[in-house]
Amino acid sequence: MTATPPATGMPPIARAVALAAGAAAIVGVVLLAFAWPAVTSEPHGLPVGVVGPDTSVAQTTGMLETQSGDALLLTREDDRDAAVAAIERREIYGAIVLGDNPTEAPEVLVATAANAQVAQMLQGVADGMQQQIDAQMRMATEAAIAQRSADPAAASTPFTIPHAEVVVTDVVPFSESDPRGAKLSVAAFPLVLGGIAGAVLISFGVRRSAHRIVALVAYGVFGGLLLGSILQGMFGALQGSYWTNAAAIGLALVAITAPIVGLRSLIGTPGIGVGAVLIMLVANPISAATMPVEFLLSPWGAIGQWFPPGAGATLLKELSYFPDASKAFPWAVLAGWTAAGVLLTAIAVVRERGATPSPVDDPELVPAG
Repeated sequence: MTATPPATGMPPIARAVALAAGAAAIVGVVLLAFAWPAVTSEPHGLPVGVVGPDTSVAQTTGMLETQSGDALLLTREDDRDAAVAAIERREIYGAIVLGDNPTEAPEVLVATAANAQVAQMLQGVADGMQQQIDAQMRMATEAAIAQRSADPAAASTPFTIPHAEVVVTDVVPFSESDPRGAKLSVAAFPLVLGGIAGAVLISFGVRRSAHRIVALVAYGVFGGLLLGSILQGMFGALQGSYWTNAAAIGLALVAITAPIVGLRSLIGTPGIGVGAVLIMLVANPISAATMPVEFLLSPWGAIGQWFPPGAGATLLKELSYFPDASKAFPWAVLAGWTAAGVLLTAIAVVRERGATPSPVDDPELVPAG
């Protein structure tokens, strides 16, 4: 009679409970990664320009710093044209142009295309300034009426009630085809998914590392042309040169795909998990694709621009709406991640060539038939 060996390992029920707990923990991590930026988002140090006489600038700066705390970082601009140029270079989000005299209403410059939330904040600043001006005008009117009542001779002279209205000018608005920028905002996440999906397909569908490099180049070309046609030609989410936008999209895709493929080529299947977690749960939440960098806790907003999702979203927005802005940094970030991924894959190519696989190890070496 053969004795039954004692059961080893975790009981089935305990194993089922442990797997369920692990799955719940994974969901919790994913929720934290995606919800954390929105829950903790708060403006800090939004650069906004101020134009006007020294006295008016000092008074307005003090008032805004008291009201907004550290939400705004006010910088002095020489004149209105300089402020507009700084907005178009994405150095500031907007500007407050003060008049040469206290009775002249200020102008608030905004750039909705830079970020609609910041534009709304500056609209609130304009509303507050309007209320202050109205109060001053009301006091001046009441004083003039009281003076006329005390002086019968002055009562017969014409009297004009003063009025000044704060003007809000949108220097860089969204396009008519995407008036709220919603189409451009939703384009960021599909690029992340597309980059990860492309990495999985190339990693498992192409066996040799050398061939994977060819697949990466082809994926960037085809993906850039196709997604550029959809986002610009069909949806109207992108503006400017189609070919430049397509190149940016293709490079953004490959900047995500290449490192994951490189990790897979070097360390095997776990490399896909490492790369996907890095991009999806770390880089994507801090990409600032739907909010200003200054809304994220410091220094995470700035760090996010060093990853492909953040650099790609910034590059596409600047290509569409801010032609005067410097784009060297996002181009360099995307190129750097692409080069790193290709380098990892190239190392795997060298390693494979030194291994001399047999037909049993590599099915591509098995003769046909």
